[in-house]
Amino acid sequence: MTEMMEGVKKLTELAGSNSMQLLMFYLGKSRERFGINVFKVQEVCRCPELSLLPNADPASCGVATIRGKTLPVFDLAAAIGLPPLSETRHAPLIVSEYNSQVIGYLVYGLDRIVHTPWSQVSSPPAMIGQRSYLTAVTRVDDEFVEIIDVEQVLSEIMPTLMNEEARVTSNSQGGVGDEHLVLVVDDSSVARRQIQRPLETLGVEVATANDGRQGLDLLREWLANDPDRLARLAMIISDIEMPEMDGYTLTHEIKHDAELSRIPVILHSSVTGDFNHNMVEKVGADRFLAKYDPNDLFEAVLHFLNKDREEATAA
Repeated sequence: MTEMMEGVKKLTELAGSNSMQLLMFYLGKSRERFGINVFKVQEVCRCPELSLLPNADPASCGVATIRGKTLPVFDLAAAIGLPPLSETRHAPLIVSEYNSQVIGYLVYGLDRIVHTPWSQVSSPPAMIGQRSYLTAVTRVDDEFVEIIDVEQVLSEIMPTLMNEEARVTSNSQGGVGDEHLVLVVDDSSVARRQIQRPLETLGVEVATANDGRQGLDLLREWLANDPDRLARLAMIISDIEMPEMDGYTLTHEIKHDAELSRIPVILHSSVTGDFNHNMVEKVGADRFLAKYDPNDLFEAVLHFLNKDREEATAA
């Protein structure tokens, strides 16, 4: 397990290569493999002693203290509707962070870390599309690996953590006019809703895309067939880690297209660190935001909406 985490640290240096580093694991004896983006993983360790919580979610295993920090621990299999683990003591624990909350997921067993191009990661096929916790699938060793949508899991087991957009809405100073259009690009439906709802309270029209490729295709469609709609586009808010095309590549394509380059691009990610800020500068994005800080998002959106309005008035 120590060797696996050394691999995690090394692979985070590959951010921006339009490829994904996937930590694969098992949730039961069937050996069906699941995965989580390595960039969402802080640490992998054996589960320490747990303290139970009263009236907790059925998937809750309690709380653990790791390196002086207390975090809730969940049985990931139970959280996504699979049979729960029969034994949690010393089970592998995947420690992740979202919305500044550190969370632990217990799994049945670990497989390995693989490096796969985003172009080989796709939306779930129809036969397993009903599993709402999936964000994508890929093939490893000629078998499907199902990639967990962490945001969706958290929205069910910790709904208060995922409803932070209410703070943005409460800070709203009223509508800014329906002349504005914002494109939100994210492979997680939960993340898209977190951004879409506060924008709509401002009176802003929101278009969405599920990945970078779909977002770029939509921009080029507007460019060719609906230039008035493209002219209303005030900004693009894009996730970084997405199938088909990541946010870095999407930004690079936009900023190197003479007819699209004027559009501000905000990149956001649950993965923070110097490498993200460096890549944002390298590809020409206009701002980077940690995912998901509602106040920072609200401030950035108003900044670019006001800038767009000022430029339109000057013209």
